Amino acid sequence: MKFYDFIDKEPKIGNLVVIEGTERALAERAVDVLLDRLLPPDMRDLNLERFPAAEWSDASRVREATQAMPFLADRRVVLVTDAQALKTQPRRELLEVALGVPDGSTLIIVDLLSPRSKRPEPLGPQVGRAAMRIDTTASEDARARFVNETLTELGATAEARVVAELSRSEVELSAVRNDLQKLALGGKKIAYKDLEGESLAVEDPKAYRYASALVEGKIAEALSIVHEFFANDRGAAIPLLSALATECGYLWEMARPGGELPARAKWRERVLRPLASRVGERRARVAYERAVRGVEAIVTGGAGSDPDDHRTLVERITVELSGISRR
Repeated sequence: MKFYDFIDKEPKIGNLVVIEGTERALAERAVDVLLDRLLPPDMRDLNLERFPAAEWSDASRVREATQAMPFLADRRVVLVTDAQALKTQPRRELLEVALGVPDGSTLIIVDLLSPRSKRPEPLGPQVGRAAMRIDTTASEDARARFVNETLTELGATAEARVVAELSRSEVELSAVRNDLQKLALGGKKIAYKDLEGESLAVEDPKAYRYASALVEGKIAEALSIVHEFFANDRGAAIPLLSALATECGYLWEMARPGGELPARAKWRERVLRPLASRVGERRARVAYERAVRGVEAIVTGGAGSDPDDHRTLVERITVELSGISRR
């Protein structure tokens, strides 16, 4: 079922849930809703066990966790995140565990792959009707709803053109949320001209040139663009780092088995695919997460409010990632 069908219809939750699709922001929310429905907050320490793919050892620990008895609760919950990052054999072992979850436990697997992906094969189609499947792939209508809900959460409003632009965009919803958080800091209605200055949904060619130069290992060119950008716009950090996060996200997608770029980025495949084979999935993911954390630090105030501090952050991230495409 689609993400918002899950939210609106509140279906019964069984022993197995697979969260699939491509939008991490919706996947994270789906996990939160599932936990709220399955376990009261005061029961989670004793009845919730998490297994991030980055810390995976073997499937036996997940199997043991699903077979343990709940403690003073109706159910025990086991959560496996980023299963799409697991290699072939661990995915097979996880699938075997998923098909044998006993009553009294719920196994939630976050497998952020399109249900139509070929390599790796998504877990959702393999478990079929044995699982509740929540597809986070977002249509234009779903994106519009997400934008409006985010605005409500932020206590902000926006021109209709802003909502329409973000709904049509193919930028990840996590990046859209970051953009709206930044724009909502002004405490006024978000106008389209505000979006043009801050959001990758309305792309800035200069910010994009910075991101592509850095990913391709052209550090001098990337730093030159940073200096030029900040000379003309002291608020340049968000568009630069947002562009970098998107480019690194494309690189990460190309590094995954069977990874495919969205239609609007297909023209980058000729450059990004050989880079991705050199960089590898882990390094591409680390680069993406570093850029996203940079955006979050500015949006949340963790990087301070001085544009000079923001420029220093961008320069530091640029230098840190300068060797990403080296052999």
